[in-house]
Amino acid sequence: MSELVTTVVVDAMGGDNAPSEIIKGAVDAIGKQSSLKVILVGKEEIIKRELSEYTYNESQIEVANATEVIETAEPPVIAIRTKKDSSIVVGLNMVRKGEADAFVSAGSTGAVLVGGQLIAGRIKGVERPPLAPLIPTRKGVSLLVDCGANVDARPSHLVQFAKMGSIYMENVIGIKNPKVAIVNIGAEEEKGNALVKETYPMLKACTDINFIGSIEARDIPNGDADVIVCEAFVGNVILKLYEGTASALVSEIKKGLMSSFVSKIGAMLIKPSLKKVLKSFDASEYGGAPLIGLNGLVVKTHGSSKAKEVSNSIIQCIRFKEQRINEKIKEVILNEE
Repeated sequence: MSELVTTVVVDAMGGDNAPSEIIKGAVDAIGKQSSLKVILVGKEEIIKRELSEYTYNESQIEVANATEVIETAEPPVIAIRTKKDSSIVVGLNMVRKGEADAFVSAGSTGAVLVGGQLIAGRIKGVERPPLAPLIPTRKGVSLLVDCGANVDARPSHLVQFAKMGSIYMENVIGIKNPKVAIVNIGAEEEKGNALVKETYPMLKACTDINFIGSIEARDIPNGDADVIVCEAFVGNVILKLYEGTASALVSEIKKGLMSSFVSKIGAMLIKPSLKKVLKSFDASEYGGAPLIGLNGLVVKTHGSSKAKEVSNSIIQCIRFKEQRINEKIKEVILNEE
């Protein structure tokens, strides 16, 4: 087996389908990547019982005991400070100490965001780390930054989002000179709320990003921009509407295809092509959302994640480390000072 170069801590107790789907995803990930080590953190007895159901390379999976679990409804700051032996806190501390390269969790979003900043810590000079998921488009994927971490962002924050997002898209996804746009209610430069109006000229003045101007929400699915910049309130609304619309459309398409004998025959004929199209718009194919700008990588997956999304979230950490994303962000931030 090749050298284990990337170590990822996975919160085995976080999410609606923990621990079974989380552990299944971890086993799947190491089966695909020999240069990967996974540390499953949580209640040791439960994790080992689940692992006993699988055949896998035992040198690639380690179990770290954590006796507490942070529930979704708990106040994040209080939970992080009081539940020191929770799977989230124990896992993030391993990243902070350099015992792991990344932390992946489907658990409480608030706790992961707060813990990431308090425990892993921000890269020096980064004002606000954004949560940045990849969203499917007609041309591939775009990075939506921010979608949930900073609901009261300032213009300087959005400028950093654009720069860090560009680094991520170019080095992790492989899009050279990614196009950056700011979410707006029109294409004209003078449109928008106070935040957008103040941020627009600052982005326009940046020489280290490929800023193309404003993007309206209806143009996002077309893939007109590779990096979509906004504050977290707007980003979260876009993301949730995106997911809800996709789910509703898939449901209605399936219902229509099964509505009559003739449509069922048609469904059989188009099934391979339809399956391919629907797969390209399946969010689970792209892994979780990285919290960019921390010392170490923190990835938040959907609370309802199944094994496939967990596996993809773990595997995406390899590319993040190989491409030295944090080092490149440090260089960019350093040049600002």
